[in-house]
Amino acid sequence: MTDVYRPMRIVLWSLLGFAVSFGVVGAIGWGPEASNEQAIGEISRWCERVSGGLLREPVNTLGNLGFVVAGLAMFWTLARDVVTRRPPENQFTGHTPIALLYAAAVVFLGPGSMVMHGTHTFFGAWIDNVSMVTYILVPWLFNVSMLARWRPTILFRTYAMTLAAYAIGYWFFGSDLGIGLDLFGVSIGLWIISEVLYRWWSPTMRWASGFVGFLVALVFGITPAAMLAAPGEYWWVVLFWLPGLVATHPAPTKRRYLPWFWVGIFSFLAAYTIWLTGTADDARCNPDSLIQAHAIWHLLTALATWGFFRYFRTARRAEVPVATPV
Repeated sequence: MTDVYRPMRIVLWSLLGFAVSFGVVGAIGWGPEASNEQAIGEISRWCERVSGGLLREPVNTLGNLGFVVAGLAMFWTLARDVVTRRPPENQFTGHTPIALLYAAAVVFLGPGSMVMHGTHTFFGAWIDNVSMVTYILVPWLFNVSMLARWRPTILFRTYAMTLAAYAIGYWFFGSDLGIGLDLFGVSIGLWIISEVLYRWWSPTMRWASGFVGFLVALVFGITPAAMLAAPGEYWWVVLFWLPGLVATHPAPTKRRYLPWFWVGIFSFLAAYTIWLTGTADDARCNPDSLIQAHAIWHLLTALATWGFFRYFRTARRAEVPVATPV
């Protein structure tokens, strides 16, 4: 019988290697902090007081263990699918490439953010943002690939090239890639747009779906009026029509939205609300507290990734390729 726990073991050994490397480099010294970070003893951007020990932000750093736990739970669940010979009901059942990629991306969110909060270096900021994009590309590109009937090779090549372009662009040109593009933030909009198309695909919805992006932007405080006032700054709204442009077919499966999709949505929205309070300039900031808002943001977003994982596992082959009411 195939070693069903091999993917999980690889991840565990990788995490052990990360922990050892992190400890060794930290003991030597992290080196100069990034230009936007604060000195030891001051209050960090994310409220916690900067420590001179191994971890610059101890609580915020350790809060990222939530992603590691969530990702390992996903690997365990996928392995159990194989052990119990669960029928392959969808692409998030068993050791499928997309399911393993999703779980690995969730695990990566933990170490990626740990390096940023733990070291305050430019490399830490870079790997943190790369880890976030590593995750957020998976769901919307997966949705688009299903709607476009891409072969798996096209999906993974598109994913790899997009991620590589982002990583290189951030390293040399900064978080906006030198073109004013927040790929992580825009990808949240693209994910919701692709979900709307997955649920209510039609020729009309293909072109109308782009307007959903404006609603998502509004949730994050960006109004249509602000976009119209500065079209050069918000040029990326044209990307809202990308999923509809590619989505040439209705979804081949139906998904169940209760409860897990909404667990993911509400966990993330609660996390974002708390994230807004976890900054140094917020009146509620207590830099010496063992309870830090930004650490709670990490834990709640880890819960959101688990909710969406379970949601993708609800997909079943559609009898008729037309959406029906929830």
